[in-house]
Amino acid sequence: MTRRQVVSSGGPWEDRVGYSRAVRAGNTVYVSGTTAARADGSAHGGDDGYLQAKRCFEVIEQALAEAGATMADVVRTRMFVTDISRWEEFARAHAEVFGQVKPAATMVEVRRLIAPELLIEIEVEAVVSER
Repeated sequence: MTRRQVVSSGGPWEDRVGYSRAVRAGNTVYVSGTTAARADGSAHGGDDGYLQAKRCFEVIEQALAEAGATMADVVRTRMFVTDISRWEEFARAHAEVFGQVKPAATMVEVRRLIAPELLIEIEVEAVVSER
């Protein structure tokens, strides 16, 4: 039987929607869509896509750590952005974090996210290797 561990960040929507920031099943960690939303609903980084993406990766890194993984264990990223013409802002943050890891990655434009000031939502999957 696969051991299941859930990680909560205490975010404002986790209990309301009924999800976990991350779930580890065996050696795989799934991190839910992560935004740059602050507890009050405002966006960290304002209208700066790079800063919002960087904040997403900080939250993701913390969730991975709680599940026993690191950014180096990430094998897949998915970025949902509200304006694909700003892709370079988001890509710059992704490359800074994963330039050496090079996970499979997707970036797609979506109509909107849960709050209008949010520009990007990122989810990742990681496979924890034997250390």
